[in-house]
Amino acid sequence: MLLNPVISKLAGKRVVLASGSPRRQDILSNVGLRFEVVPSWFKETLEKSSFSAPYEYAVETAKQKALEVAGRMHVKHLKTPDIVIGADTIVTLGDAILEKPVDKQDAYNMLSRLSGKEHSVFTGVAIVHCRSEEDNRLETDVVDFYEETKVKFADLSEDLLWEYVHSGEPMDKAGGYGIQALGGMLVESVHGDFLNVVGFPLNHFCKKLAEIYYPPSKRTINRVKYDSIPYVETFENLGNVDKDCPFPREVLQVNNGFEEKCDHPCSTNGLESALPDMAVTQNGILDSHRKGTPLPSRIIELLDGFKASKTLFAASKLKVFDTLKDKGALKAVEIAKKINASVCGTERLLDACVALGLLAKYHQAYSNTELANTYLVSDSEYSIHGFIIHSNDNVWPLFTHLESAVKEGANQHQRAFGKKSEDLFQDAYYYNPEVKERFMAAMHCMLKVTARDIAAAFDLSKYSSACDLGGCTGALAHELVRIYPKMTVNVFDVPEVIQNVSPFMPVGLNSSRVTFTSGNFLDDSLPEADLYILSRVVHDLPESKLNRLLEKISESCRPGQSALLVAEIVLDEEKKEPRALLQSLSMSEGKQRSGSEYRALLEIHGFNSVQIKMTGNLLDAILAIKR
Repeated sequence: MLLNPVISKLAGKRVVLASGSPRRQDILSNVGLRFEVVPSWFKETLEKSSFSAPYEYAVETAKQKALEVAGRMHVKHLKTPDIVIGADTIVTLGDAILEKPVDKQDAYNMLSRLSGKEHSVFTGVAIVHCRSEEDNRLETDVVDFYEETKVKFADLSEDLLWEYVHSGEPMDKAGGYGIQALGGMLVESVHGDFLNVVGFPLNHFCKKLAEIYYPPSKRTINRVKYDSIPYVETFENLGNVDKDCPFPREVLQVNNGFEEKCDHPCSTNGLESALPDMAVTQNGILDSHRKGTPLPSRIIELLDGFKASKTLFAASKLKVFDTLKDKGALKAVEIAKKINASVCGTERLLDACVALGLLAKYHQAYSNTELANTYLVSDSEYSIHGFIIHSNDNVWPLFTHLESAVKEGANQHQRAFGKKSEDLFQDAYYYNPEVKERFMAAMHCMLKVTARDIAAAFDLSKYSSACDLGGCTGALAHELVRIYPKMTVNVFDVPEVIQNVSPFMPVGLNSSRVTFTSGNFLDDSLPEADLYILSRVVHDLPESKLNRLLEKISESCRPGQSALLVAEIVLDEEKKEPRALLQSLSMSEGKQRSGSEYRALLEIHGFNSVQIKMTGNLLDAILAIKR
């Protein structure tokens, strides 16, 4: 196959798909490409009217999705990917772009417009090669393209359209239909790449990879500035690629009229010439092949990782990003005055944030990046400020006593806070209003940014009622009722939480289908529901309490009609992905589990159909059905 020669080029590299679409994942998996999924958090709010053609909008969206993931993994996860693949599919009818419907009426309106007509499906794709420079800057090279397929719908009756809409399938599909499933019955003819309509133009993608790894002799490159990263290079033709190097040995800088040498480790005129006594091994280690001391770059990254985390924590705690919101650019002395800090210390903190990609600096003035405005400003829609503060105040102290935790196999609440875990729980829920508010804000932030991926991981449209056990502020509940118009959700939590949820209610959203009920899910009877939800509960409970809770849920479920949705970090089977493993070191009374371990646990309690979805977001999803 066309892709086979390229697979060997990608072996051992960190390839990331910046999309949660199961259809794109299946297409790429079926041709043998090994990759990890990290859905993009880029908000698809580009102004469509600013693009001269629809495909330009799709290409730019795909590019921004991939760049956001590349930047987030480099800065936040401290693991720079080698290649990030971004994609965006749109349906166009005339000059109008039809994306995913917002509700069932919107889906019906879209499909009615397509009935009996031919329309175009465009998929924009961006392939981003990444590398981390010695000063921790992220360098990216972008190759992008698009594919167009013509699709004609049959003349469709109103009853047929509503029947299809009520199936729930249109809700996460561009144009309101999925050609690979029930939506295929709407289609009369297809002219072009069928897989492009499904969501990814595989043939064109393979050809583009072949151009990159087996290029013609001539090549040009344009350098394009972006706010969120130092720069992006967009290739028109890639040339003269070395044996295992995704970057050209030499490129012609057309803007400045001079030749530029590649500083990728495999280039003989780049890093190797800068460090003549070193050679780069396949493990990413600069090894001594003549003389000198080895430089283990990966270990250096880990050694400094805690400094990057604490920089983010300190800037968030001091409200640096809030200070710069809507203020344009401010100098260090102005920011220091606003946050009540020394000018010297403030300037050093700001420069560190610039180096980490959180702030931008121009003429000695600092401003927020788009990343900071979206996620770090405390009152932004997708802010994780509360979760960052929780990590600083609660998680960081625990990890300073990790050696003791490992030796004792127990959490270190007593050493870190001078209190036992049960006393901290009492503070968080009952006795200390400030601690309770911070804890609820942290949980709200985490669920808010991951709720959509959890709610859409499975088709839950058959369940008309749900009960979110320990649902805290209702962030997941509100996302569920937004996606499923016929669902009602009851948030069941202790009275001290329920009494304080009003500050977290979404503005401008009809919350009539979300109710809050006081109770303790371990001790009290559970409300009736078709779907029970446990979000960030299972990993924290000791075996005895967890089994008692699962037994109660199982007894409340009606065979064939009820289910349990679990939101947790799921360990990979080989236990190689670090995030859940690092989380487990907090030594809670419960434990982190792999997919097979969750399946075995739930089957014990009568849930004999268990599906697991790795979302690539903060939490993964598990749907367990009692047959």
